Amino acid sequence: MKAFLRISLLIASVFMVAVTAAMAQRVIKGTVYMDGELAAGVTVEAHKGGLMMTSFDGLYEVEADAKTKWIKFTFIGEDKKLVIEGKSGNVFDYAFTGEIPSGEAEVTSSDVNLQSAADLLENNDFKIEYSLYTEFYKQKNYKSAKPHWDNLFNKYPKSTPNLYIQGAKIYESFLDSATSDVERDKILEKYMKMYDQRIKYFGQKGFVLGRKGTAWLEYKLHETRENSAEGEALKNIYKKGYEWVSESIKEQGGETEPPVLVLYMQTTIALFKLGELPKETVVLNYEKSMEISNAIISKNADPVMTEQTKDIIQPFIENVFGKSGAADCDALVNIFTPQFEKNGNDIEFIKGMLRKLRRAKCDESSLYKNATERLYELEPSAEAAFNMAHRYLKLEDFDKAKGYYKQAMDQETDQELLSTYYYEYGYFIYAKESAFSEARDYARKALSINADFCEANLLIGDIYVAASQKFEGDDFEKSAIFWLATDYFNKARRGEDCSIDAASKISTYKKYFPKKEEGFMRDVKDGASYKIGGWINETTKARF
Repeated sequence: MKAFLRISLLIASVFMVAVTAAMAQRVIKGTVYMDGELAAGVTVEAHKGGLMMTSFDGLYEVEADAKTKWIKFTFIGEDKKLVIEGKSGNVFDYAFTGEIPSGEAEVTSSDVNLQSAADLLENNDFKIEYSLYTEFYKQKNYKSAKPHWDNLFNKYPKSTPNLYIQGAKIYESFLDSATSDVERDKILEKYMKMYDQRIKYFGQKGFVLGRKGTAWLEYKLHETRENSAEGEALKNIYKKGYEWVSESIKEQGGETEPPVLVLYMQTTIALFKLGELPKETVVLNYEKSMEISNAIISKNADPVMTEQTKDIIQPFIENVFGKSGAADCDALVNIFTPQFEKNGNDIEFIKGMLRKLRRAKCDESSLYKNATERLYELEPSAEAAFNMAHRYLKLEDFDKAKGYYKQAMDQETDQELLSTYYYEYGYFIYAKESAFSEARDYARKALSINADFCEANLLIGDIYVAASQKFEGDDFEKSAIFWLATDYFNKARRGEDCSIDAASKISTYKKYFPKKEEGFMRDVKDGASYKIGGWINETTKARF
């Protein structure tokens, strides 16, 4: 059967070439593909010209009139037309189904039509291509839609912005189904060029660059890649992404899409850790991110975006910045000293600066001292009192520190801040005064507001460890307190910031558990409930 088909195609091809031999006004040729493969058995007919049938090489060559308007391709009764009226050149590759495997066909500048879709209503080529593309796209048959999208993208790049919006979905579908890094990178390269052309013809540079940077980083660092980028390759990936999202933020300002702010900080910190950015730049970029996110919230134009920025984006930025290693004391002091000189009367600026200095343990710096006192002068609020408590704690004036702590706790209305004040005051009176019961009460107050406050759980565990030797009871009862302490360390371990410290404490204090023989003598079985009395007054579980 195959031999018969081959012979038939050969005969038909020879015959049709002979039929058109006398019409040598214009020779049109090219290659026909089906689903990325060379297509045999496709009849190719030129308007006012000849016709032929392709063989296994997919090649066609027909002679036609100088005024030929179209080429028709027919396969098993199905006809498709490629309009060539007004186009220069005589080589036209065509994908009957699927797409041209070598990429998009070359389009010369003379072939590009910069009219809008509304102005192209009388253009048959555009209407046919757009209709075919739209039909396949609606069906999510992106493979069949792509050749028509390519033609529109190359020849009618200014027809409609939907071409680029929908093109992003097509490229991402191909990227998600790519089976190799080579294939993925080839697709990604074309995807990036699509964004460049969108900017060229439709503007919105800042917005589009944000989307471009997002796609670049996602697919270059995707977990499904066969080989993770390393060394210079990894640096270059982050550099490109950083360049695009940075420019996006510069252009967009308060209109920046919130996820772009996250990528901005992620790429900033990645490049810092790779030795490509100084820590001062990390701090400045953090400040810029928070300034823009605050602008998004203050505008309150989009409730969803506002909520997302406040509840997700800002906490994330704060978290990654705090853990970056760039937010050290020297960098912050260098950055904020001239800013404080300029903004010494701006209450919100001083509050924000003091929080960052405190987080970086810069509360012994002269900048922290001066800013703390200035804030209290401008606004003797709960937060100002809390900062003053820190100030006097460092000066070891504990009576004044206690007074300011209590003022902060009495005045604060923000529950999250209040939980922090409770915890810090509890830690202070535990560490400085060994006031175990009172310190535990304040840690419990912190947990009543925020049950996931892992540091408060650590504090209660530490209090019980410290109290065990002074507890009124025999050796077994004192040892049993370590059961209870590890209960709190286990709770603390669930918090990311406390997990390592809590695990270490559990490992350390397990060795002080009561011995199994002692439990046997008291009829206390493994796993049974055990009540610790006195001021502790809690129940735990026996472990031997």
